[in-house]
Amino acid sequence: MKHEFVRDWMTRDVITVTPETPLPEAHQIMMNEEIRRLPVVDEDGKLVGIVTLGDVRGAQPSPATSLSIWELNYLLSNLKVNEIMTPDPITLSCEATIGEAARAMLETRVSGLPVVDSQGNLQGIITESDIFSMVVLHEWSDIEEPEPA
Repeated sequence: MKHEFVRDWMTRDVITVTPETPLPEAHQIMMNEEIRRLPVVDEDGKLVGIVTLGDVRGAQPSPATSLSIWELNYLLSNLKVNEIMTPDPITLSCEATIGEAARAMLETRVSGLPVVDSQGNLQGIITESDIFSMVVLHEWSDIEEPEPA
């Protein structure tokens, strides 16, 4: 695992949003694509933030609100991703090792990190699932199944 690099295990075709994406649209993307985080990029492809499913849920009003459904829908439809995203998220380079990625995720208590180049352009994303896949494929691929009794 010490010789495995983020570039070899990250997802390269990353679904992103812009800071001006309406919150309901970002939420719908997450639901449709079955993902829990969206990197936020500017018009030049530079990473400016990240928004998670938890951020979206946290922005939704309490069921105890006295607002009507129409007022709630109006407020949510006007909320933009840049109002709830985490700006300047922790990132990794493509040259980071999987061990460094795992350590960064554990230390910061996040389950995925954007991967950027030296100019801050988004190159991919590495998640716990990617690391888990790597461990399973490498660590247990050589284990032989026991013979049936």
